[in-house]
Amino acid sequence: MNKALLYLIVFISIIISSKAQNTITWDASTDIAMSMYSNMHPRVTLDRAGNPLVVWGRMSDQSVFFSRWDGTAFSSPTKLNPSWLTVATASWMGPDIASHGDTVYVVVKRTPEATDTNRLFIFTSFNGGISFNSPVELGIIADSISRFPAVTTDETGNPIVAFMKFNSTFGDSRWVISSSTDYGSTFSTDVKASGWGNSAEVCDCCPGAIIMAGDTCAMLYRDNNSNIRDCWAGISTDHAASFGSGFALENNNWMINSCPSTGPDGVIVGDSLYSVFMNGASGNYRNYFSISSLSTGTVGTVSNLTGPITGLSQQNYPRIAVNGNAMAIVWKQTVSGSAQLPILFTNNIANGFPSVYDTVDLADVTNADVAISKDKVYVVWEDDNSGTVKYRSGSYTQINTGVYNTESKNFSIYPNPLTSELSIDFPDEDLYTVNIFNSIGEKIYEEKAFRRQSIVTSSFQNGIYLIRVISKNRSYSQKIIKS
Repeated sequence: MNKALLYLIVFISIIISSKAQNTITWDASTDIAMSMYSNMHPRVTLDRAGNPLVVWGRMSDQSVFFSRWDGTAFSSPTKLNPSWLTVATASWMGPDIASHGDTVYVVVKRTPEATDTNRLFIFTSFNGGISFNSPVELGIIADSISRFPAVTTDETGNPIVAFMKFNSTFGDSRWVISSSTDYGSTFSTDVKASGWGNSAEVCDCCPGAIIMAGDTCAMLYRDNNSNIRDCWAGISTDHAASFGSGFALENNNWMINSCPSTGPDGVIVGDSLYSVFMNGASGNYRNYFSISSLSTGTVGTVSNLTGPITGLSQQNYPRIAVNGNAMAIVWKQTVSGSAQLPILFTNNIANGFPSVYDTVDLADVTNADVAISKDKVYVVWEDDNSGTVKYRSGSYTQINTGVYNTESKNFSIYPNPLTSELSIDFPDEDLYTVNIFNSIGEKIYEEKAFRRQSIVTSSFQNGIYLIRVISKNRSYSQKIIKS
């Protein structure tokens, strides 16, 4: 074959491949609920089947609402908070949500925020949001003031909650972490995750984000080091028991003596921490994308999220999500006086993001969030024209290149809590030994299993159990509850 023709074929193939990895086939946008339910600060996560679960706030009566996709439509919104529990919510901050399979957690801050007895609460569902347990107070915070709760889950499905903590005069602002080992029934005494880089306090009106992968936990926050308000990460390598290091996610050195009211977000893939945030050091609000190494505790690259855009006046509120190799970033920007909701997407992060973003929606966008399943992208946002939470999904094709998210490698052990039967799906075709231990460490069950195991548990007493599965190549443990 002629070399010139061969080079042309290769070049065209690269172009086609590049376009394919960045393509989302979008469905039409829709309202999750009527405007009577409001639309403050929507957040989205996914259930075991990859269906979206959405939470948001209503300022008029300080409420939090939840809705789930049932396969054909979103459910009628459920008000989670009882009348005695009013919830802090606004466009720029509010309730947060996380999931592990069909276990769902929603965290809120009770108002008034400045009262030390108005603490944080968590709502828990073990059936994908069909029903929620009564709220549990995260009460081990002494007489401190708290705000901005954020939640993630570990590999066993237990919640890890981050929140900002102050003394009684709203000083000594810092980020702390509190963990649960019984699926949100009780929580440990909080540990400090911020304070790196010789900083005395954090930016006290900027929300943060908590992310987990294996035993590594990262607390992402905006600092306040003598009015330098760059974004940082506190790092734990012992399952959020302590935070022994931290590093800056950027080097912009943004000095401002007022509060930006916006914080970072991030995901972990392997040794890399990918983070997004807004910074105004250039004289304009612009969003940035940062890649850091967890093992070395150093930032590798920090770049503008987009190139120059004609008419661009500001960017803000970036959010990021990952599934396997696929990654997406959404944010708000204002161009020629009109708000936009752009998205950067790649189904293979090893190849980076495209130079041109797609657009999810135009006009009246304030705050947004994004989630990714194995073949779909889900975006929710606050629409100020309709007064509703808007939703849009799109399909893509994932590329497998050997980079996987942590949860995709897990064993699937469900339901949790269990009643009469427990199912275990194995991630490969090894022969496994399944052991079950009760709360005092006694082994009450042992069996060999292949591919899938169903265990009758109707005779088990109510309580907490440890499941341990072992093969010649792998092992995995998870706590479950019998109720």
